[in-house]
Amino acid sequence: MLLAGTVIADSQTVIDDGAVVVDADRIEAVGDRTEVEAAHPDHEVREFDLLLPGLVGGHVHSVQSLGRGIADDTALLDWLFDHVLPMEASLDAEGMRTAAELGYLELLESGTTTVVDHLSVAHAAEAFEAAGELGIRGRLGKVMMDQRAPDGLLEETEDALAETERLVQTYHDSHDGRIRYAVTPRFAVSCTEECLRGARDIADRYDGVTIHTHASENPDEIATVEEDTGMRNIEWLHEVGLTGEDVVLAHCVHTSEAERELLAETGTNVTYCPSSNMKLASGIAPVVDYLERGITVALGNDGPPCNNTLDPFTEMKQASLLQKVAASDPKTTPARVVFEMATVNGARAAGFEDVGELREGWKADVVALDTDLTRATPLHDALSHLVFGAHGDDVLFTMVDGEVVYDEAFGGLQTGDADEIRRRAREVEFDGKPT
Repeated sequence: MLLAGTVIADSQTVIDDGAVVVDADRIEAVGDRTEVEAAHPDHEVREFDLLLPGLVGGHVHSVQSLGRGIADDTALLDWLFDHVLPMEASLDAEGMRTAAELGYLELLESGTTTVVDHLSVAHAAEAFEAAGELGIRGRLGKVMMDQRAPDGLLEETEDALAETERLVQTYHDSHDGRIRYAVTPRFAVSCTEECLRGARDIADRYDGVTIHTHASENPDEIATVEEDTGMRNIEWLHEVGLTGEDVVLAHCVHTSEAERELLAETGTNVTYCPSSNMKLASGIAPVVDYLERGITVALGNDGPPCNNTLDPFTEMKQASLLQKVAASDPKTTPARVVFEMATVNGARAAGFEDVGELREGWKADVVALDTDLTRATPLHDALSHLVFGAHGDDVLFTMVDGEVVYDEAFGGLQTGDADEIRRRAREVEFDGKPT
């Protein structure tokens, strides 16, 4: 297949009249359309306005999709323990499957092709199955909670680790490597030392398995960890082995100088979730400082109950504007930098080496956008429009691993029944659902 249009191959490369050739699951060619068509004359041609690499959700909660709007205007720990965790605990396997499908549907419809997904304690296999069938690329993990968890989510430590290992053996590196595993303790507040050290042990024993958790999102969380351990949050995570190039820490809003040095020295990845941080009044993550230290910063939506959307374009805009306000500097976090967070940085954090750019030989994860819109007229700068003007509903076409998973011209979702997913989502019963 030959995809033609303005091509944003990466943060530095925009080809006004370009083309991308896809062969099986790989990009065969990227460049000037005339030259590419001459070299590859026998491909089906699809015409689009704007082509870009698939976007990467560096921290999402697909299975919280059913809880959109149930916990607005609530502080983080109350939001979590009074609303979101009871919702997760009340979902049966069918409800969890529907929740995951709804999340992946929204992500694919709005141009996200890869996710680092923090699931729930129970029924995680349902999300793995949903991701495999709908075609998203993902680094998924069952949540572990062996302390301070509500009924239905509290586990014995050995059971949490054993079920994690079973899921690793079943799903890691499945679907031709498109689905991979991240060991996923929820956060230090809800995990004992034995659980956290066990997470590191599992990741070390299985090639390519990583770790994904939350850290230093909120002052109350940090105070709880300090009371438990005598250490600040990231210092404690480092003590138990949860830092390093194979670790993704979501948020990292409140960090000390010593913790920032640890993140940089260990190569630990950070995911910035600006909309969530604003909605929960968690604060402004020191993203510019992280980038200056060489820390890989990805971009994530977090969960729909604290966003309330999985639109990656909204997140890019919020990411840039919030950092500009924090620094009182309009030059901070330009479109190029934010686009890197949402693409190649996210892919690097997720452990996918050949994802996040439209480059010859890399995986064919491609998104096409409509720019025949008032909001995109005139289109002076394609990258600026992507970060500051585009919306998820501008997406016309999403390809993952060379497979077309969403195509507006042919009815939308190609790998499932979107209307049926939405219908079932409206009917799922769970604790905290508005009546």
